[in-house]
Amino acid sequence: EAEHSGASGAMAAIVASEVVAEELFFGWGELLNGISPYAWAFIGTGLAIGLSVLGAAWGIFITGSSLVGAAIKAPRIRSKNLISVIFCEAVAIYGVIVAIILQTHLEQVIKTTEVTPMMKYAGYAIFWSGMTAGLGNLSCGVCVGVCGSGCALADAQDGNLFVKILVIEIFASALGIFAIIVAIIMSTKANFE
Repeated sequence: EAEHSGASGAMAAIVASEVVAEELFFGWGELLNGISPYAWAFIGTGLAIGLSVLGAAWGIFITGSSLVGAAIKAPRIRSKNLISVIFCEAVAIYGVIVAIILQTHLEQVIKTTEVTPMMKYAGYAIFWSGMTAGLGNLSCGVCVGVCGSGCALADAQDGNLFVKILVIEIFASALGIFAIIVAIIMSTKANFE
């Protein structure tokens, strides 16, 4: 019986919190508008590094599994194809660079507690810069991983194909650099003062 009263008490708390939430916010726009610009900026910075590292890990997984499998047939490809893993790791470094750049825009404003439109703009700009860099580097990591996997498998079959496919892999890694450039351009006017 004690469990039953505890469950009904929890249900009453949920209903009461929904009533309070309905009184505080009238819609999604007002709810999102109530989030601090600093919170948006920190989430964007976290997404930049988090999604970039996820893309690098995913690419390393794809490349590494093919490299290990193909090295059984042709052991000569082991050291040469590690460059594909290095290209994937570069994607994580791109995310770290963007996170450091975005972090430089975050300054604590002690003068006022009031949120100005410029502060909102800065928060949203840093959020979307981080999101752009993160998603761009996530797709770049997968792209480089697939190209690296193909490079390892093709090199195991014919050693002359390594350099040709490596050029394609270099172009695939350029996607991450484009994401960095776009993120930097998006965040240039972000200023919390």
